[in-house]
Amino acid sequence: MKNVTDSFVFLGHWPSAGSFGFNTDILATNLINLSVVLGVLVFFGKGVLSDLLDNRKQRILNTIRNSEELRGGAIEQLEKARTRLRKVEMEADQFRVNGYSEIERERLNFINSTSKTLKQLENYKNETIHFEQQRAINQVRQQVFQQALQGALGTLSSCLNNELHLRTIRANIGMLGAITD
Repeated sequence: MKNVTDSFVFLGHWPSAGSFGFNTDILATNLINLSVVLGVLVFFGKGVLSDLLDNRKQRILNTIRNSEELRGGAIEQLEKARTRLRKVEMEADQFRVNGYSEIERERLNFINSTSKTLKQLENYKNETIHFEQQRAINQVRQQVFQQALQGALGTLSSCLNNELHLRTIRANIGMLGAITD
């Protein structure tokens, strides 16, 4: 501290005119230089520093405001996306329910259609069996009738002679003539 005080006392003892010299007291010169630089900086730099800080503050506030706006937009888009997701999920559930209902309806229709087809096939089968039975019965009847007819013709041929044959023809012609009159 004594050196600092001595340097200020020494400054008061400088000759006022005509001499120029170097001060070799480093502490005294550094303090003076530092105080002068600080004074100049405070006096002239206060406005510039204040402007720089105000500009930086405005940029930070603008960035915060922009971030808040972007955040609000992102939240709004997120809510819209959630709403769309809920809507799509509801539609998907509806499609799923409708799909299951449609599948069940188609399954029942298929079962009913198959059942009807099976009943028709059963009826066709029964009709075919009945038809084949009737055809077989008719064939047997025709064969029995032909055999009976052949047997009767054989019996008649062996029993009838020409005279009896002619009398039978005349009697039949007479009966036919009476029917037509």
